[in-house]
Amino acid sequence: MSGRLDRRLGTGDAIIVGLGAMIGAGVFAAFGPAAQAAGSDITVSLAIAALVAFANAMSSARLAALYPESGGTYVYGRRRLGNFWGYAAGWSFVTGKIASCSAMALTFGAYAVPSLARPLALGLIVGLVTVNCFGVQKTARLTRVIVAAVLAVLTGVVAAALTGGTPAASRLTLDGHGGVYGILQAAGILFFAFAGYARIATLGEEVRNPARTIPRAIPAALGITLVVYGTVAVAALSTVGAPTLAASTAPLRTVVDHTSWSAFAPVVRIGAAIACAGVLLSLLAGISRTVFAMAANGELPRPLARVHARHRVPHVAEITIGVIVATITATADLRGAIGFSSFAVLVYYAIANASAITLRGSRRHAALASFGLAGCMVLALALPRGSVVAGAAVLGLGALVYGAIVRAHGPV
Repeated sequence: MSGRLDRRLGTGDAIIVGLGAMIGAGVFAAFGPAAQAAGSDITVSLAIAALVAFANAMSSARLAALYPESGGTYVYGRRRLGNFWGYAAGWSFVTGKIASCSAMALTFGAYAVPSLARPLALGLIVGLVTVNCFGVQKTARLTRVIVAAVLAVLTGVVAAALTGGTPAASRLTLDGHGGVYGILQAAGILFFAFAGYARIATLGEEVRNPARTIPRAIPAALGITLVVYGTVAVAALSTVGAPTLAASTAPLRTVVDHTSWSAFAPVVRIGAAIACAGVLLSLLAGISRTVFAMAANGELPRPLARVHARHRVPHVAEITIGVIVATITATADLRGAIGFSSFAVLVYYAIANASAITLRGSRRHAALASFGLAGCMVLALALPRGSVVAGAAVLGLGALVYGAIVRAHGPV
């Protein structure tokens, strides 16, 4: 077993990794497109996204405690539903999150220095891959610093909105802007910002006492994130209203610009850049662990399962993912990456819930997993049509790749 990973993360570290994946770029970027889809009903969308995320979190926690291995839903799908469904989960996670990585890197560059957005994005990818290759404890420590900085900036945004602006309860009134479809589409977009809690499960083979740590860390990280997002959403809506948020590509900076705290706007830009770095750090770690697990099972090239002799991390998978993300970042326009990533990630969690339904337990657990499965599918299909079509096409490609592997090597 010398090739497996070391268990070094405690409950606090696991919560920080989850917070680093959730409290990040989503809160700086997602409210704009969500408000465009749902108007002031975005508060309802946020609640729906949180409910689906909670159901997914409970399913993921139960499964991760039972199967404390790297790979998350890739492992659960294989164990509970069959090899193909595990592969489908892994494929969905890797392709969706690779797109998300590129989007986060480009967003970092755009906030930091717009004229040098792409070179800065590439430099960030190289730097964070290097950090991850030196060990998961260093990843958790850096993430802790990033989360603290982002929370400080968000606290400033809320303070600016409530004390330096002109908040009005009337701006929070539901307006029926996009109807039920708009509310669900906004929920799917906002789910993108919640999805990081499963990063804890994908690090399951590096967590101490996973049967206790994971079920505690996932709901705790999700609950903290919901409180933060809800507070920021109410402050932003009440200060500038949904139409202003919908028209902005940097909604939280727009909120500050509409207050007497306008000098705080550069700090918001810096906070957004730090947030993107935090999300990208966690994403790269999570993707590499899923690739590591798939390679160990022969569903991806075997060299990707190599573990560094000293640092005990899957360094080949980490570097390979970094190269792919950098290539996409250098060549592609990824403005639709959030929609594509949301679709793929919702499919990933649908498989997690389907896996949890097969577990023995109370009716409450089964009902919650069933709700999570239905919620994931509804939100995925409610996303913009282009995202749904692209996501379905990539998943279809994954099925063809799996079929080719089975024909060449037999069942894996």
